[in-house]
Amino acid sequence: MKKHLWAAAAALGLAGCASVPTPEPAPLAGPLKKPDLDRIVVAESAAPPQDFPAFLGRAAKAYPALQSAVAAYGGKVPMSQADLVQVARLLGLYNRLRHQQAVIDTTARMVAIPTVRSEKTAPHDDPAIIAFGALVEGLARDFGLQYRNVDNRIFEVRLPGTGPEEFGILTHADVVPVVASEWVLEDGTRLDPFKLTRVGGNLYGRGSIDDKGSIAAVLYAMRTVKESGLPLSRGIRLMIETTEETGGDAMKYYRAKTALPEYNIVLDSKYPAVVAEKGSGALRASFALQPGVPVAADAATVTAMAGAASTNAVPQTATARLQAADAQALAARLEAAREGFIARYTGQGGPFRIAVQPEGQTVAVTVTGASAHGSRPEEGVNPLPRLALFLSESGVPLAANGYGQAVRYLVDLYGLDYLGRTMGLAYSDDFMGPLTLSPNLVREKDGKVDVLVNVRMPRGSTPEALAQATTAKIQAWGAQAGIAVEVDHQQGNWMARDPKGAWLGALLDTFGATTGLPAQPVSTAGSTTAKLMPNAINFGPAMPGKKYTAHNAREFKEVADLDADMQMFTEMLVRIGNLPAMQ
Repeated sequence: MKKHLWAAAAALGLAGCASVPTPEPAPLAGPLKKPDLDRIVVAESAAPPQDFPAFLGRAAKAYPALQSAVAAYGGKVPMSQADLVQVARLLGLYNRLRHQQAVIDTTARMVAIPTVRSEKTAPHDDPAIIAFGALVEGLARDFGLQYRNVDNRIFEVRLPGTGPEEFGILTHADVVPVVASEWVLEDGTRLDPFKLTRVGGNLYGRGSIDDKGSIAAVLYAMRTVKESGLPLSRGIRLMIETTEETGGDAMKYYRAKTALPEYNIVLDSKYPAVVAEKGSGALRASFALQPGVPVAADAATVTAMAGAASTNAVPQTATARLQAADAQALAARLEAAREGFIARYTGQGGPFRIAVQPEGQTVAVTVTGASAHGSRPEEGVNPLPRLALFLSESGVPLAANGYGQAVRYLVDLYGLDYLGRTMGLAYSDDFMGPLTLSPNLVREKDGKVDVLVNVRMPRGSTPEALAQATTAKIQAWGAQAGIAVEVDHQQGNWMARDPKGAWLGALLDTFGATTGLPAQPVSTAGSTTAKLMPNAINFGPAMPGKKYTAHNAREFKEVADLDADMQMFTEMLVRIGNLPAMQ
């Protein structure tokens, strides 16, 4: 049966092949490329391969140029770097075909553990974090890997090499909060954010792409490498962080107690390979909550507002609750303004919806946009500034309480601009892109109304200079508007590295050969704990040209991309683990 499938594979290819398949596999002029890998996938599609040597043998029959590499592997003799690349690439493909469902099932077990940071419990004491560590420990034991729990801050999994050197793989287990009501598909299907749900080719669940799918994939890659018997001259240390989404305190704790690997690969951003990151910051403007004095008989008082569940996520919905002497009349005025407002602003960033709902003596206003990662506001349609604009332009006077002042702040200093132009702070770096300021969260805390803005700062400024500039602009606005405003801007720094040599080349070659896509170093607006690691490069998991669904409502991982992760992570471990020198 396999023979017939290999023959059929010669005339077939998977979607997205980089070239049109030939009737017979073309002679290899070098390492296997995507069209060759696609043919092998088709040939092996009847059932997952159960034995790597037999899998290699079938590949060598189809591609005779592989026979020397396969013979060297079978004879357990030292391989040339060229032969090692071929075997590593085939091992990645074997892992993908053999363990795909197991990785999906493991991701589901991880997603089911709600590792959201609690305000009441330290992460290292949180039962969810402890349960996650126990899950990883069990997998490591089953896979024959070494495990160490560093005080529930970092969960380590090791595969030793033959020499003393090792390289690091960094991921994180914690996830951002959810707004459960927003997890509804376009057809009305309701999803549980903490239950991995497959719909077509997508795996929905909080953490599916950030980072639990990557953790499952790299654990199975480590297992596959170990079971293959391929020697590693350089060991592998997987480090699973538990506080990445809230500042990386766990990694800071770990660094104080444990020497870090000299070279590190982070699985928390995008492909092909990230060598520069913007600095992530949180800008808070606070207004006293005191009751506002209605400015007119037909005025309304905003009594509550909400946006995203976390500062580093563009919300899916934003809501406001208003009180007025005549709630029905207020609702009618807002409803009358709704269609014109939507028509006026839909062309500026994308479509959105507004719902006006009388509820007893109050009126609820809900704006629905499109969620996005906080570092990529251009990929979303932020409903929070649109809500503020709608309330401001509806013709309804707003009482000047804390919420009313927050609305004015959002309108005057942001509007639909997230590039800092309204505040006169805009700038951009040729490689890293523009400064972004995305107002995502409104909350009531300690007698104040806070508006929190996610700031992503590229090269071209410093954290101190940017924080001083935003503070000065907001305070000057407050003085002019007669509004008392408290400002706090905590800004992280950008990172730009210039890694050269074999390890970066191996990552780029692995990506290009697997996907058929261009492979050049890139920057990201995201900010990861790569900044806390020496010589750290991000390698996945987000694919170029696709919206990154981390932090989104309805976060999902594409099965096809998970396949690619499994394939590339496995090859990466073998190749980086056997480089004569990293640089």
